[in-house]
Amino acid sequence: MAQEACNDLGGIYKKFKPHLLMLLTQMGYTFLYFITEASFNHGMNPHVYITYRHIVAGVVMFPFAYVLERKDRPKLTLALFLELFVLSLLGVGLTLNMYFASLRYTSPTFLASMVNTIASVTFVIAIVLKLEVLNLRNPRGLAKVLGTLVSLAGVMTMTLYKGPIVRNLWHPLIHVEGKSSIHENWLKGSILTVASCITWSIWYIMQAITLKRYPAQLSLTTWMSFIGAAQSAVFTVCIEHRRAAWTIGFNIDLWSILYAGVVCSGLIIFIQLWCTKEKGPVFVTMFNPVSTILVAVLAYFVLGERLYTGSILGAFIVILGLYLLLWGKEGDEVYIKSEESSYQTTYEEHKDNNIQKITSAKKDVLHGEP
Repeated sequence: MAQEACNDLGGIYKKFKPHLLMLLTQMGYTFLYFITEASFNHGMNPHVYITYRHIVAGVVMFPFAYVLERKDRPKLTLALFLELFVLSLLGVGLTLNMYFASLRYTSPTFLASMVNTIASVTFVIAIVLKLEVLNLRNPRGLAKVLGTLVSLAGVMTMTLYKGPIVRNLWHPLIHVEGKSSIHENWLKGSILTVASCITWSIWYIMQAITLKRYPAQLSLTTWMSFIGAAQSAVFTVCIEHRRAAWTIGFNIDLWSILYAGVVCSGLIIFIQLWCTKEKGPVFVTMFNPVSTILVAVLAYFVLGERLYTGSILGAFIVILGLYLLLWGKEGDEVYIKSEESSYQTTYEEHKDNNIQKITSAKKDVLHGEP
């Protein structure tokens, strides 16, 4: 009885392991928004931050990649290196520089909300490239489309509709200094955010393609970190000529770089690559709304930021859309398994028929029949 219970728990854990890992990554990203904003308010240059962050990630991940994947790592050819260069440019050099630059002109809540459009864009691109199964005649296929649209509607509700303010019942637990020093430019920030979301979606799709040729996730994470850091450094040197911008003290700047490098650009990227290989790029992006909701809740309860009823309404809509997407994605696994089972059955039947024909032909020969 105990053995059966353990087997059942093991089966449940194996089934929902990617879901649990993605929830943990969103919790990690939630804290990143606030510690990064605090660092930028302290005067940290976003582009210097991205460069240092990925240097830290590369240094931390390198020993694990070298030791654990020394036998499984594919040979790095020139064509594959160029592919990794483009992948790093999309995921680090271009996307993150635009994304974190926009944080200086907007807010963590706005960025976390806009990130949810990545799931919709990724879903559309994946369908075009035939990386996603879409059958509109099937209820689960409709659920994926409807879930994507509902999640997008929830994001737009959180972003565009404010509604009445929910009053704070107590003083904020943490006061972030330097907030007033930021010059808000929502138009510029919005353009940078939208552009980064588009390139981010392409990056997720390209991950799924690259993983087929380079399945070593630890090594791929390490390569992207080092190449992305070099790209970001070149970009930063071109636009930032002050040497003082590269100086990091023993303060929030250092802690934000270490956290982002070790946890977000190292551990979380590795987890996302694994989940992308197991479940596909759309599955990974589906969990972005979780971070949106956590950021809004923490910003309200901890930092004392204003929370509007539109954000609450949008959060419920986003959760509904996420549930529909997950339900639809579960149908993909059932469909793929049934197709594989059908193919295997057909193959076995064909194999048995061939064996029977060969056996019958041998008997005919033995009996002298033509």
